[in-house]
Amino acid sequence: MLSALFKYSFLQNAFLGAIIASILCGIIGTIIVEKKMVMMSGGIAHTAFGGIGLGYFLGIEPIIGALFFSTAAALGAAAIKKKSDTNTDIIMGIFWSMGMAAGILFIAFTPGYPPDMASYLFGDILTIRRVDLWIMAALCLVTVLTVALFFNSFKAYLFDEEFAYIMKIKTQVLEYITYAMIAFTVVVLIRVVGIILLISLLTAPPAIARMFSYNLKKIMLLSMVLGILFCIFGLWVSYELEIASGAAIVLIAGFTYIAASLLRRLNIAKTFNRKTV
Repeated sequence: MLSALFKYSFLQNAFLGAIIASILCGIIGTIIVEKKMVMMSGGIAHTAFGGIGLGYFLGIEPIIGALFFSTAAALGAAAIKKKSDTNTDIIMGIFWSMGMAAGILFIAFTPGYPPDMASYLFGDILTIRRVDLWIMAALCLVTVLTVALFFNSFKAYLFDEEFAYIMKIKTQVLEYITYAMIAFTVVVLIRVVGIILLISLLTAPPAIARMFSYNLKKIMLLSMVLGILFCIFGLWVSYELEIASGAAIVLIAGFTYIAASLLRRLNIAKTFNRKTV
């Protein structure tokens, strides 16, 4: 595959896409895991399907439609949560089903033959185009700069929201920003692992990283490295075996998390036995 990487542009696009996606997963995945927003992220992801359908219906770039729908759903959920006592899971559950239903209807109303939605649902990193890379890079840059500029505020918001509020940190603004960044990350990951599988890539790297460190920066950096390894290894496996790239990446991430959890438990058990002897 290494020689093919220098020869074929689609592999180069896939490689760059994997790096961009992994950077975002490391940052936003850590925030999602720490704030226990996994299911909410899944709701935003599935809502994006409505935007993809809208993109095909209007004849525009589907990813732009997904960005619009996912961002609107994320900010809408944050606004409803603020103005009512409704649980976020209920809100995202409704948005989840509405987004999928809207996508199905838009595709049904699209003239001509229905488009192949498999790459958006299950991902196909080998089909990433230059225009996708530009969109992904722009969203990644905005997210990285935002977290870097307000890192200390985000750190306080993640670990003790009440303390952050007492320290005059605008937690509500941070919440809106967090929801928007999750929407950006969802859009990037759609092209890599797809709507249905992206939750695994968002959560597995930071979950593994948390086994080795409690430092927020270290967790984010280690998550990025793990994400890159999962994506590149999954890309290689999918290229060599001619299987779906999204499924390969997610299975590698999932099995690595299971292996790391078992090894950690064994290590804890051995340490406990030594202390009790």
